Amino acid sequence: MTGEYLVGYEQILTEAASTGRRLTRDELDSRRTLGERAAEAGHGLRLLVSEHLAAALAIWPRLSAPNDRALAAIHQAIDAFAEGYERAQRLAVRQEEAARREFIDDLLHGRSDLGRLAERAERFGLRLSHAHAVAVARGATSYEEGSGVSRQVEQALMTRFGNRDVLLTTKDGRLLCIAPGNEDEVLPYFAKQAHAATDGGQVAIGRSHPGPGGVVQSYEEALNALELAGRLGLDDPVLRAVDLLVYPVLTRDRQAMADLVQDTLGPLTTARGGAGPLLETLTAYFDAGCVAAAAARRLSLSVRALTYRLERIHHLTGADPTDPAHRYMLQTATIGARLLDWPAREG
Repeated sequence: MTGEYLVGYEQILTEAASTGRRLTRDELDSRRTLGERAAEAGHGLRLLVSEHLAAALAIWPRLSAPNDRALAAIHQAIDAFAEGYERAQRLAVRQEEAARREFIDDLLHGRSDLGRLAERAERFGLRLSHAHAVAVARGATSYEEGSGVSRQVEQALMTRFGNRDVLLTTKDGRLLCIAPGNEDEVLPYFAKQAHAATDGGQVAIGRSHPGPGGVVQSYEEALNALELAGRLGLDDPVLRAVDLLVYPVLTRDRQAMADLVQDTLGPLTTARGGAGPLLETLTAYFDAGCVAAAAARRLSLSVRALTYRLERIHHLTGADPTDPAHRYMLQTATIGARLLDWPAREG
């Protein structure tokens, strides 16, 4: 029943309309308070406004005041009621956002016992006993909870998938989407929407892992994928951690990789202009599948100029990029150089 939110309404309309005065501060405050209570009780504003109008219509024949006075009083009363309702809703949204941010921080940093964490997770639609995967989107600017981008992506997910235990939030200026591991369509769709909403931002998807720790592991995989993309110059709109597993493996023994880079590519530093242009040539050549014409296009060079650079690399290093016997070592060293930011961080 919503009649309790009309208490005093008839008396206020009658008195204000008969005298032509504006509602007093106390009268407006009483309407705002009732609006707040109605919002906290979960009643819809549309129904409540309809009931206010119906109540005004019921007493209209008894109002002796001119129509403009009566309408002015009705307008003030309903406006104050709606103001209180909206104020309560904004407060509830801020509290929900704060609770969600706190939960995400505790989940990703392990600052809560697992039992309590699992209970809190259910409030946000997550069942931590199941497997989950995490996608992280970054754009040119930071994104905050409740921002236009967050709402746009969340609305798209809700429209497509409804309530499938998906949590969308923000962390450190990035958009995060946590989804059940068996919902294979959710994160790719999130990636598509986030890429569009962030005006060309990049999205990384971690692998699915079980349990509360699985969310953290998947999140860290996604972050690492974004970091690798930055270091390797990968501009793919969507990165999958599973496709990048080779890179952490290559750098697991960092010193061994550094030795390989230095021993294999070190001679390039003696070239005129330094190692940079020749290292860029190797990167483009291998990324193009060792097709000289395609690599030349990537570098805006003629095929002849590219071929000259490859020959120069062969002369300096003793390894021929066009020879399959030398190719694996050179390509591995080239990847290692990008991962280690060589030669910029040499020594």
